[in-house]
Amino acid sequence: MLLVGLTGNIASGKSTVANIFRQHGATLIDADVLARRAVEPGTPGLQRVVERWGTAVLAPDGALDRAALRAIVFNDPVQLEELNSIVHPEVGKLRDHELAEAEARGERVVVYDVPLLFERRIADQFDIIVLVDAPRPLRLERLVRDRRLREDEAMAMIAAQMPAELKRARSDFIIDNAGTLDALEARAVEVWDALTELAREPDTVP
Repeated sequence: MLLVGLTGNIASGKSTVANIFRQHGATLIDADVLARRAVEPGTPGLQRVVERWGTAVLAPDGALDRAALRAIVFNDPVQLEELNSIVHPEVGKLRDHELAEAEARGERVVVYDVPLLFERRIADQFDIIVLVDAPRPLRLERLVRDRRLREDEAMAMIAAQMPAELKRARSDFIIDNAGTLDALEARAVEVWDALTELAREPDTVP
């Protein structure tokens, strides 16, 4: 089974590429979805979050109030790392379960969609890394236009991630997304075809 790490900085178009891969038959595991599951009501993850930050981070229905928690930890690296130390091990357990099920089904290619692949230092866990990238000014424009963020908010989110130039140097395939959606899809399909070929010939995996 070929395990592919799909990553990309915010507003790069990674989610669009993930959907294209899925449409072409990829088994996709989404780290963001697992992160939400890791802190659902009744989970050890949510219990530990509440033990650390109190019930102020809970919504009236007992679910995690993500906006309230984000307001506390986003600009505090120490508290953000505390949160990560709670959530990421739980995400890892969920991911390992999903991978085991995929392997049991005989899947040939599994794509793990993870925004902070390099930041979390998990690059060596994958056979292949695919990076989706777009120029920084274009990503800033997308955040302001599409997500209705203030420019300073968007710039802070971009600055919080590792520069794409460093990620490009460590990736096996790069999908540039500075053009049209058709161009993005064509390149994504090209990369997907290459991945399925590698899965047929495992000795060729770098």
